Amino acid sequence: MTLAIQFDDVRAAAARLEGQAHRTPVLRSRAIDALTGAQVFMKAENFQRMGAFKFRGAYNALSQFSAAQRQRGVIAFSSGNHAQAIALSARLLGMPSIIVMPQDAPAIKVQATRGYQDGQPGSEVLLYDRYTQDREAIGRQLAQERGMTLIPPYDHPHVMAGQGTAALELIEQTAADGPLDALLVCVGGGGLISGCAVAARHLLPAIQVWGVEPEAGNDTQRSLAEGRIVHIDTPRTIADGAQTQHSGELTFPVIQALVAGVVTASDDQLVQTMRLLAERAKIVVEPTGVLGLAALLHRAQGLPDLRGRRVGVILSGGNVDMQRFAALMAA
Repeated sequence: MTLAIQFDDVRAAAARLEGQAHRTPVLRSRAIDALTGAQVFMKAENFQRMGAFKFRGAYNALSQFSAAQRQRGVIAFSSGNHAQAIALSARLLGMPSIIVMPQDAPAIKVQATRGYQDGQPGSEVLLYDRYTQDREAIGRQLAQERGMTLIPPYDHPHVMAGQGTAALELIEQTAADGPLDALLVCVGGGGLISGCAVAARHLLPAIQVWGVEPEAGNDTQRSLAEGRIVHIDTPRTIADGAQTQHSGELTFPVIQALVAGVVTASDDQLVQTMRLLAERAKIVVEPTGVLGLAALLHRAQGLPDLRGRRVGVILSGGNVDMQRFAALMAA
């Protein structure tokens, strides 16, 4: 089977993102190294534009629109980070955006999305109930009615390739002291891990790429076990960026082909990891963003022993409401 993206697509995405996306830092922590027994290299996508890796895929996709597509604009559905990424990218490229967001999305993400749309004619946020309505159906209907181009949050080759530039950068930034042995990536619909797996396995054929899902929403883990895409009810987890119901038709074959496996982390483990990063690294990372590190710290079932290894971790974003963050830290 031919996969939806190849390494050349990731490399081309990196060229489009040059001067637009931040080349985010790779963070080290002696405390985290001591707790895990590994050398841990954390790619801090919480410092990316709009606060998450999603800007990479959104800008890569929208920058390839034709003049006619740009004039009509873009539609996206998202719980928050893809929404902000599309809204910001559309603004940078001078096109209208319609963003379909769940009513219970973090307020900070809704406000930020609307903020990126300010002054952009024809742009708006539309809210829906994630437990009773189908966001994909809403997006398709609006796209058809308004003649706009629908860019899904993960199941799109340009989005996947853009997200893969995070791993490309991480490997380049850590290459001087030797190759990474493993890479841990959070998993929602699979856009980030599929792009990262393509980049990582091309540059470092021996690397093991591991996905991490919230314990309450392990659809990709189950899909790998059954050899088909498994659909689940919307998971109830604090990792709102990973509340997907199924892997993508394009992302899942990449995961099957290139990812060593998928493990899970509990909500309690996510909170502990967020607190550790706040205390030791002095950074704010959202619950979804710490999935990979939480699995490493808590030695998730199914994850190999990575002590003594060089391990890359994608900290995927930092868009968490401060009142919510404070409440989680105080719990």
